[in-house]
Amino acid sequence: MIQGTMSIAGNEARRIFTSPLAWTVLAIVGGISGFIFITLLVSLQQDPRALSDYMGVSDYVSAGVFGFATLLFLLVMPLMTMRLFAEERKSGAITLLFSAPVSLTQIVLGKFLGLMVFMLAMLVLLSLMPASLAFSTELDYGRLAAGLLGLLLMLMAFGAAGLFVSTLTREPTIAAVGGFGLLLLLWLVDVLAYQDMPFADLFRHLSLIGHYQNLRRGVFDTADLAYYLLFTGTFLWAAVQRLEMERN
Repeated sequence: MIQGTMSIAGNEARRIFTSPLAWTVLAIVGGISGFIFITLLVSLQQDPRALSDYMGVSDYVSAGVFGFATLLFLLVMPLMTMRLFAEERKSGAITLLFSAPVSLTQIVLGKFLGLMVFMLAMLVLLSLMPASLAFSTELDYGRLAAGLLGLLLMLMAFGAAGLFVSTLTREPTIAAVGGFGLLLLLWLVDVLAYQDMPFADLFRHLSLIGHYQNLRRGVFDTADLAYYLLFTGTFLWAAVQRLEMERN
């Protein structure tokens, strides 16, 4: 099972990185994040008192760069997940996948792991920015690591949700729009969590952003980890069930 999953993951990763879209997304994420990073440094140099609201440079940088990265990921992840199954269905290649000597679970996990290679590339790109400050200031590596872990878990959740949407259609464009709509809806749950209304506590527990904020502040809670893993696993399971219905 592992061999089949890793084979599909390798093929998917190669397909992603041979696509101009992947490099365009990396360039956009790197360019915009770099601009935010430099803007923060310039602002801090002009007014060192800006650091007074934060615990240190690490928190100041992670609040700005990592916080803004969540918005970028909300926009770009549907573009990366739209092709996973929708394009396979449109080209007819999904028939070959169904006839391959691997299970649907292996197919879904393989494609998801291939996508995770791209996720890690984005995180490495982001991590280089605060790491560049290590030569001139003391960084809280624990806080930065917690922030990067939070971003990885959020990316996994975004990727699993987008992958599931991609199993529902044969048009990549529709999959991208549908994936963005689903992620935006889940994003807006965080707004409801802080309104004076019934079920606010429930919305707070369901909020993707709320669980990430804890990690960004350097607070590691197994409940946050369990939430993201459960969220990711649920959508991957739903993708397998959707493909099972189609194959039958």
